[in-house]
Amino acid sequence: MFNNSTILITGGTGSFGHAFLPMMLERYSPKKVIIFSRDEMKQWEMAKLYGDDSRVRFFIGDVRDRDRLYRAFDGVDYVVHAAATKIVPTAEYNPFECIKTNVTGAMNVIDAAIDKGVKRVVALSTDKASSPINLYGASKLASDKLFVAGNAYAGEHETRFSVVRYGNVMGSRGSVIPFFMSVADKGMLPITDPRMTRFMISLEQGVELVWHAFEDMIGGEIYVKKIPSMKITDIARVIAPDARQDIVGIRPGEKLHEQMIGIEDAPFTYEYDAHFKILPAINGWSDDPARIKDGCKVSDGFVYVSDLNPDWMAETALADWITAHHDKIGAI
Repeated sequence: MFNNSTILITGGTGSFGHAFLPMMLERYSPKKVIIFSRDEMKQWEMAKLYGDDSRVRFFIGDVRDRDRLYRAFDGVDYVVHAAATKIVPTAEYNPFECIKTNVTGAMNVIDAAIDKGVKRVVALSTDKASSPINLYGASKLASDKLFVAGNAYAGEHETRFSVVRYGNVMGSRGSVIPFFMSVADKGMLPITDPRMTRFMISLEQGVELVWHAFEDMIGGEIYVKKIPSMKITDIARVIAPDARQDIVGIRPGEKLHEQMIGIEDAPFTYEYDAHFKILPAINGWSDDPARIKDGCKVSDGFVYVSDLNPDWMAETALADWITAHHDKIGAI
């Protein structure tokens, strides 16, 4: 699919882009991979890693800028939409800016993709979009709805849109593992709530899920990978076994447990060996055999929540992962 094709990643200098790009160049032979982002310093730093590879291009721009997207999407076959305002407190205190990027930006990506003849678009989402309680989650739920409906909005055009949703990305910049590692030498780790649980997914698994979505999608599907959970107290113990754990309370807009599929989505959700797929409730698409394929519908009342997950990551598995990825944790 990707051989001799042009792929563009919005927000491509973020954690996902840093994982996606080397994996794409190693596994496939793309004609071009375009890193689209608004941060010139991050692009400059990233370009130094790929300066000799003519397949890698960098394009300064913002998803808020519709005209710039139209220029960037010219000749592009596939788009991964990773650009977002995603820090929960930042969104709470800067709501207009969050909406401009996460909602208006999504609309701009959809319009540009359709008008420029992009074949397929996969948008990255978050567990916080399922039954959202903060603005970031609400804006990403709106974004998800926009990309799902974009398949009808495309009309006779061949552009198709899909979404992948996952939770805590292990080791990504700003996430819990690098944060705990950064304060471990102080002898105390702040724990928001000892009951808290989180899904655990690596960046590499996130990339693989995006690739699967590109290959499997008909249009409008939301893909959720099956991944293990961990208690926040267990994560802390692996990183700093001798540190004191101080309970500091849940932050505004933070959930006790991560949810990726809510009970309202159960009637439209199908299970597969390695993932779930939420099909669109609109236009009868949830009953479409082409979208369902070999999936089995989940039971009524099904939810996919980190505390009810049947799969749990062992502390030894996390310790081994940290040892293997120590130099990259929190760096991107």
